[in-house]
Amino acid sequence: MNLSDATWTEVRDVETDLAVVPVGSTEQHGPHAPLGTDVIAAEAVADAAVDRTDREVVRAPAIPIGVAEEHRQFPGTMWVSAETFRRYVREAVASLAHHGLDRVVLVNGHGGNVDALREVGGRLTRSGEAYAVPFTWFEAVGDHSAEMGHGGPLETALLRHVDPDIVREDRVADARAGRADGWGEWTSYVNLAYDAAEFTENGVVGDPADGDERRGEELLDLAADALVRLLDAVAERDVSRPDRR
Repeated sequence: MNLSDATWTEVRDVETDLAVVPVGSTEQHGPHAPLGTDVIAAEAVADAAVDRTDREVVRAPAIPIGVAEEHRQFPGTMWVSAETFRRYVREAVASLAHHGLDRVVLVNGHGGNVDALREVGGRLTRSGEAYAVPFTWFEAVGDHSAEMGHGGPLETALLRHVDPDIVREDRVADARAGRADGWGEWTSYVNLAYDAAEFTENGVVGDPADGDERRGEELLDLAADALVRLLDAVAERDVSRPDRR
């Protein structure tokens, strides 16, 4: 069930406590990919998993703005503080739990959200408000994960598969020319850079030419199948808290 399309009476009558919430960001992804890339990816993976599972799952609307100040030099990028983001996500999940949807998977498409979402899940779970866990799609695609950049091969491939018209193919050459090969500037295992503009001319990390539509199909399959397995685990888990030792 897609929450945005449902009536309140239809939600009242669902026989599940399981929900997914796509979470992304509105930020630059180079000259060839849209600002909404992370939201599009999170929604695509969430929807594919909901379609594949035999379980009833409520799909909540996406949260489109995240922790993305590292891209602030690039026009159009939006962000909120980690504190604001954590509070917003927590309250959004708590509202689902109020209606009995208290097992929630946060389907994430943005690396900058990872730490905050893990903290939110822990706070919700320990407080007893809900059982919530984050799932970041590009961490669940096997060996492909090593090539995750920014507007690079993985994100470009997924876009080419799920919505090819939004990739500006005539700008891919520019994206390649101004890209960085890796994220950050590292010395002694420390990233010295705080903002993407310190190490990439046009916001791209990795080569988008290495992400064709066929690879995008494989990425979606891997991520969706992993999410289905996670939904099964969340649905069946004993979420009571351990006794004091």
